[in-house]
Amino acid sequence: MANTILVVVEQREGKLNRVSWETVAAAQAIAAETGWTVEAAVFGSGISSIAGEVAGKRVAKVYALESPRLAEYTPDGVVAALKQFIEQKKPALVLMPHTYQVRDFAPQLTTALGRTLISDAIAFRKEGDKLLFTRQMFQGKFAADVSFACEPPHFATFQAGAFRGDKAEAGASAAPVETVNVDIPESAVRTKPEAPFKEAKQAVDLTQAEIIVSVGRGIKEQKHIELAKQLAEALGGEIAASRPICDSGWLPMDRQIGSSGQTVAPKLYLAVGISGAIQHIVGMKGSRSIIAINKDAEAPIFEIADYGVVGNLFDIVPALTEEVKKAKG
Repeated sequence: MANTILVVVEQREGKLNRVSWETVAAAQAIAAETGWTVEAAVFGSGISSIAGEVAGKRVAKVYALESPRLAEYTPDGVVAALKQFIEQKKPALVLMPHTYQVRDFAPQLTTALGRTLISDAIAFRKEGDKLLFTRQMFQGKFAADVSFACEPPHFATFQAGAFRGDKAEAGASAAPVETVNVDIPESAVRTKPEAPFKEAKQAVDLTQAEIIVSVGRGIKEQKHIELAKQLAEALGGEIAASRPICDSGWLPMDRQIGSSGQTVAPKLYLAVGISGAIQHIVGMKGSRSIIAINKDAEAPIFEIADYGVVGNLFDIVPALTEEVKKAKG
């Protein structure tokens, strides 16, 4: 596998994390530049259906890493499985989505293999025989191109929204799936998993939302957030906010978008009363379509918006909500 890109896709409870498709798209883009082969691996227990789903994309092969000790996620279990597999297959590059789960185990995995991890990349480019990965620095104020100085396999994660999951190409026919039964000793897993942690009952993973209505300072008062909630409900989306709204306690912290909150890439991001500070933009600029509503025509949010509406949100949002309801019948 000297010239192979291995994509480690993420699943939980039998459901594929859709950010994994973005990583597949990234691997396909790198393969187009390098001529390398793309393969994929998924880990868990009883994951044949997930492996089959991945096999529908244009990849050469899918490996289903199976073990009863992978039925519930633990970093030790995943590291033990992937370390065995990667040492055997020796891919040139291992790509993973920059999710909470990957951030948990990837540093341990790369350290165990004596390798380096380039995390949270937003792009790549080929320079001679070398691959460069672009990372944002100082909350998005600068971008740096970094490369590996160690021997392969190399490890990198891509930020959510860096590539479009719907651009992951399907294969002409299903790729072959190979089940790999990995041996994970009981002593290797030092932790006992419990239910996934949630800060509150209303906690939400906004990275999985396809439509987000996000509010900023322009909403003025907490009671006005109801206007945005009604629009989100009409659109079938989630409500979110910039940091000042969450800092004020108007919405829970798990609804915050930005460098100190969640990074999202929905199909539609509707920014309501958000000026567009760089700390917020780095968390949502990968959205497929961005609509901004702001009374300030010079607001920075309009620089990245696909559609901009300059006007009073208190007039525009209720009218938009009514039109959406009418269109849905």
